[in-house]
Amino acid sequence: MDPSVRLAVDIGGTFTDVVLSHAERDTTVKVLTTYDDPANGVMQGVHEVLGRSGVAAGAVSLCLHGTTLATNALIERRGATTALLTTEGHRDALEMAFENRFEQYDVNIDRPAPLVPRALRLPVRERLSASGRVLLALDEDSVADAVRVMCDANVSSVAVGLIHAWRDDAHERRVAELVSEMMPGVCVSLSSAVCPEIREYERLSTTCANAYVLPLMEGYLESLAGQLAAAGVRSPVLMMTSGGGLTDLATAARFPIRLVESGPAGGAILAAHLARCGAHDALLSFDMGGTTAKICLIDDGEPLLSRAFEVDRTYRFKKGSGLPVRIPVIEMVEIGAGGGSIASVDKLGRLQVGPESAGSEPGPAAYGRGGERATVSDADVVLGKLLPERFAGGSLRLDMGAARRAVRNSVADALSLSEHDAARGVHEIVVENMAAAARAHAVEWGKSNEGRTMVAYGGAGPLHACALANRLKIDQVIVPAGAGVGSAIGFLAAPVSFEVVRSRYMRLGDLYNDAVSEVFAELRGEATAVVEAATQAPLIEVRKAYMRYIGQGFEVAVPVEDPSHPGLRHRLRDAFEREYETLYGRVIPDLEVEVLSWTLALQSAGAPVEPLKVPEAVHRAQPETMLEAGLGTDGAMVSCAVYAREALRPGDYLPGPALVVEDQTTTALPRGFRLSVADNGDLYLNREANEGEGGDV
Repeated sequence: MDPSVRLAVDIGGTFTDVVLSHAERDTTVKVLTTYDDPANGVMQGVHEVLGRSGVAAGAVSLCLHGTTLATNALIERRGATTALLTTEGHRDALEMAFENRFEQYDVNIDRPAPLVPRALRLPVRERLSASGRVLLALDEDSVADAVRVMCDANVSSVAVGLIHAWRDDAHERRVAELVSEMMPGVCVSLSSAVCPEIREYERLSTTCANAYVLPLMEGYLESLAGQLAAAGVRSPVLMMTSGGGLTDLATAARFPIRLVESGPAGGAILAAHLARCGAHDALLSFDMGGTTAKICLIDDGEPLLSRAFEVDRTYRFKKGSGLPVRIPVIEMVEIGAGGGSIASVDKLGRLQVGPESAGSEPGPAAYGRGGERATVSDADVVLGKLLPERFAGGSLRLDMGAARRAVRNSVADALSLSEHDAARGVHEIVVENMAAAARAHAVEWGKSNEGRTMVAYGGAGPLHACALANRLKIDQVIVPAGAGVGSAIGFLAAPVSFEVVRSRYMRLGDLYNDAVSEVFAELRGEATAVVEAATQAPLIEVRKAYMRYIGQGFEVAVPVEDPSHPGLRHRLRDAFEREYETLYGRVIPDLEVEVLSWTLALQSAGAPVEPLKVPEAVHRAQPETMLEAGLGTDGAMVSCAVYAREALRPGDYLPGPALVVEDQTTTALPRGFRLSVADNGDLYLNREANEGEGGDV
């Protein structure tokens, strides 16, 4: 094995991206995702990058992997037949949820149905107090009764979520032993291991989600590891987690819920790395693939982090309308807006784009694989923004005629528009959908998009970045090297890490150093067991307390620098008030503060950041050819220059309108923007002075 040779794989809804990083250069490939067994698409890409680079499979020293398979299984309800064993009298907590209305005035309000139907939410007789005292001993006969029901229903995965198990897991562990004895081979997920936190509904929801995808992900990871080994890749395999770290296969198979959004997390890591290299204080990452678009805010070189996430929101951008999971996650907004998003006209004559996607089977009409409905990519082909002969490095030649027919049949005829105007309409709608999502996300976190620098990546990101930047009042866009496979490249910059949480209630006035140190010692032991199995690198410890004023419903994350410091109470109070004031603009004097939960993350130390240089743009690049594309004001067709990205050199510049083509993506530069090339090959797209908002492409 060669330590410099590493493999990164990202499975998306439409494409699977593979990057082989080695001494000479990075070799990248984008292949269509295979739905029957995603590992097949992975191996197709692996064989292709190894063949192109001339690197032997045995030389690969590390394989890094992220995927949206868990997310898609939850959204599409393709998981295992799952049962929930919970304390008697509490089986309906999963369906009662928060007992609120996230959309106050909608009389037809709806939310995702629970992953476990009521008939499989089975009661177990036992009860603990909130302090962990046994009020009612576990009745093992009730577990046996539940097992008989599960056997009759052919249950293959079991979630165990007992009241107050976050305080003492003895009853849950005994239930797991009994279930495993009576149902050999069944998958079991314990809430005390998956989500050992206070708040019953979120704990049950997270545990059920973990159990729901566990057999699927366990089978996939086993298949992938076997196929890699058979191909000669016998290196360790680390999985990207939703929190932006890497963990070993065994932990990933045990907690697959932590892989939700693992693919998009890689792109956020890449953008954060660029923010630190370029000293960008405020940045927005924009990842647009074939199925979805993802947007993340990055401040001071770090993406927004959270311990709560919602899957499958039934109302676009509406908090509370999805399935909640409590896991460490990079906070981002994701919507059904990708190159494969399907365009249609509804009964009221309104043009709609997404969230339904053509995926890779059959894919957009232009792919020539049987798709007939118009997609965003088909509209881009009609507008001349995608070159049929250069798409996907020439491995998939686009069918211009099929794209035009799809746009005409799906949109133009229904709205009495020309094909060009219909394609412009599709483009306008999808860009506005993404802009609306970005605005809602920023407002939800008390932030603004205006004035940030955008990092654009993904197969369709650079193509739509300037149009989105116009709407968000962003003046600079960075398209990194290898942008088409940006998330996979981000995996290469991610640290090995694992975060552990415990709910241990303490009032700040009654807080003692010994008690806090004891909690962190427990957390450190659990995190160390995971991280040391994946890396021998030096480790960094990050501790946080989740604090709130007494009587409030939500906590604020506060860093804990030294649990043994004699002034710990005062330090925590000061840090809490700083964070609270940043979020809410004020503090509440003389009100007691409490801590609900504590987290500890161990992560490998990253490599030193080298400042990025953007040389003075002195060489005007020469185009390969000229063509007509919709890069003029309001998307009008204009003559534009076409450049090959591999021919551009540091110090080169070029004005819009132009297209910069490469194997995995195309960068659209509208009128009013100017492009320059940085030392590392990144493209900087800057709005030229006195150009207003430039062409909205």
